[in-house]
Amino acid sequence: MPEIKKILVANRGEISLRIMRTAKEMGIQTVAIYSEADRLSPHVLFADEAILMGPPPSAQSYLLGDKIIEEALKLEVDAIHPGYGFLSENAAFARKVNQAGLIFIGPSPEAIEVMGSKLAAKRAVAKYDIPLVPGTEEAISDIAFAKQKAKEIGYPILIKASAGGGGKGMRIVESEADFEEQMDRAVSEAKSSFGDGAVFIEKFIGSPRHIEIQVLGDQQGNIVYLFERECSIQRRHQKVIEEAPSAVVSPDMRKAMGEAAVGVAKACNYYGAGTVEFIVDENLDFYFLEMNTRLQVEHPVTEMITGKDLVREQIWVAEGKPLSFTQEELRIHGHAIEVRVYAEDPQNNFLPDIGKLQTYQRPQGPGIRVDDGFEEGMQIPIYYDPMISKLIAHAETRTHAIQKMVRAIDDYTISGIKTTLDFCRFAIQHDAFASGAFDTKFVEKYYKPELLDVRLDADEKEILSALAIHFLEEETRTATSAQLNTGGKTSAWKNRLH
Repeated sequence: MPEIKKILVANRGEISLRIMRTAKEMGIQTVAIYSEADRLSPHVLFADEAILMGPPPSAQSYLLGDKIIEEALKLEVDAIHPGYGFLSENAAFARKVNQAGLIFIGPSPEAIEVMGSKLAAKRAVAKYDIPLVPGTEEAISDIAFAKQKAKEIGYPILIKASAGGGGKGMRIVESEADFEEQMDRAVSEAKSSFGDGAVFIEKFIGSPRHIEIQVLGDQQGNIVYLFERECSIQRRHQKVIEEAPSAVVSPDMRKAMGEAAVGVAKACNYYGAGTVEFIVDENLDFYFLEMNTRLQVEHPVTEMITGKDLVREQIWVAEGKPLSFTQEELRIHGHAIEVRVYAEDPQNNFLPDIGKLQTYQRPQGPGIRVDDGFEEGMQIPIYYDPMISKLIAHAETRTHAIQKMVRAIDDYTISGIKTTLDFCRFAIQHDAFASGAFDTKFVEKYYKPELLDVRLDADEKEILSALAIHFLEEETRTATSAQLNTGGKTSAWKNRLH
């Protein structure tokens, strides 16, 4: 059974730091990689060793798989952890890591390949009696057949890129008259985004919830589910608030979804940490959407309610050890909410905002966790995802978790750039969120930029404080002058002041 003594983390920012912290607790040495834009990043300073990969663009640094492996071999690294994004779901990279005699901390290349294609994934899980959204089983090659299938399913339907993600290569078709035009657009976008124009069609579920199940498997064939995460509050088809457990999932539904997720994992002989995503309709019927073969951005909420360190488990599984717990031993402890703090302007269509973190002060207190990769004074690079941090609140109840999160957001001081904090505060205090009666159209239904109770940033507070001091000094001088002019009698204004 191999023992991992040194890990190279093939990523950047908060996820690199989060992985390295667990590795350090386990007595494992760490190697960071970085681009020129991340030279002073905390993950670089935290690691035992660090390698400059190249210029800021990802294609010239973080995506250089062959160079990463080459440097890992030079430094006698035992294993590579890909984090999320970048090379984390690249089957060719995982295969090369293994071929180089290194351990890939993740699933097998074959599992990544199967679940990396939505069509291949649907074929793989079909024998496990897992609910699937009605649609085509193969990529569309015959427009006439596709039109007929769409008519059978019933409009509206959804055209989706097989290799897609993040809303790219996806088109809603309301009627047969729009079918061919939307098909052409979806194929074109799929080719430009993924190099693969394969698309398929599904029944469009109009008011869906996005609920996912965390799974964990070992190389002995044991697979468990660590309950669900609610990820329905999104903008541009990307998550911005997540929570565990979901407010609408009953124990019976949780068990059914969990067992379905285990079936998905079994369909590709999965080991390591993975997430099975489901779409849930207004009747709370759930359908398999896809599997992410890596650690998720939102994994902290699962860690908070289960008390399990998913990175530690990933490393143990990669060493060939069996899971350290059984399904029966898992329990849900309290409630956790995560908000993603993006460098974006929620009052300007969530457009990315770049600049310097002039003030950066994290919230603290019981049940508060901040996973980040920045320090005060650092620049937010334009080359990567604009996420600054993940703010997580954990409490005994959902209501208490919401209250704790509001307090934490208010205590999070960031100036120099716009962030999503005010939007997140608005969202978790909205009646729809409090009641649990929301879906992926929350932003579309309830959010308008003018509804934000925008907080003053540190710079604005400082200016207002200075103005207030100046005003009081002027008033004091005026009052003193008036008192002298009246022979020492106190003015009516000063009486009111006291």
